[in-house]
Amino acid sequence: MRPSPLFIGLLVATVGGAVLTLVDANAAIIAGTVLFILAGWAVSLCLHEFGHAFVAYKGGDYAVRDKGYLTLDIRHYTDPVLSIVLPLVLLAFGGIPLPGGAVWINHHALRSKKVESLVSLAGPLSNLALGGLLIASVALFNPPLMLAAALSYLALLQILAFVLNILPVPGLDGWGIWEPFMSYQAQQFGAKARPWAPLILFAALIGLPAVSGLFFDLSYGVFDLVGGDRDLANSGWSNFMFWRKI
Repeated sequence: MRPSPLFIGLLVATVGGAVLTLVDANAAIIAGTVLFILAGWAVSLCLHEFGHAFVAYKGGDYAVRDKGYLTLDIRHYTDPVLSIVLPLVLLAFGGIPLPGGAVWINHHALRSKKVESLVSLAGPLSNLALGGLLIASVALFNPPLMLAAALSYLALLQILAFVLNILPVPGLDGWGIWEPFMSYQAQQFGAKARPWAPLILFAALIGLPAVSGLFFDLSYGVFDLVGGDRDLANSGWSNFMFWRKI
C-alpha cells in the first residue's frame, strides 16, 4: 500500500504548479494554473480509484492488492489512453471532468450487498471530500489571489465529478451504488446499457443546453453548499482556458 513514485511525482507537479501561480508574470500564472489543474486532476483520479479499491479490499476482495490498485499508481487504472489521456484532454479543452480510470472488482468476493454499494460510493465521496478540503484551504489560509483561483477551480472540478459520478446511470458509480439492491431484470438492463449509457449522457451534456444547464446548476448548488467561491473558480477557469482568449 506504499504510494508509487509516479503518484509522488504527480503530487510534486501539482505543488510545482501552485508555486508558479505565485510568480508575478502572466505566463507563469497561466502555466502554473494549467500544470496545477492537470496534475491535480490526475491525483484526484488516483484517489478516486484508490477509494474504490480500498473499500473493496476491506470488504473481502484481496486481489485488488495484487493488482496494484492500492499503490495509487495511475498506470494500474486500466487503459492509459482511454482512461487517463482522453479525460485529461477533454478536461483541458471542454472543462468537463469525465470519469477516467477504473478498477476491476471481484464482486463475488465482497461480503455483502452493502459492501458492494459502499465500494461504488467511495469514489465519488473522495471527489467530494477533496473538493471540500480545497475549498477549506482557501477559506482558512487566504492564499494569494491566483493560487486561490486555481484551488477553487480544481475544487469545482471535484464537485462536478462528484455530481456526474453520483448520477444513477449504468456505467457510472451512481448506478453501482443502487445496483446490488435492484431486481435481476434491472441488473441485466444495466449490464447491457453500461457500454453506451455514459456516452449518451456525455453527448447530452455537450449537445443539449437544457441538460448541461441542469447539470451545472446542480453542481454549482453543491459547490455553494460546501462554501465554494464562484468568482474565484471562474477566475481559475479563465486562466486554465487561456487559449480561448488568444
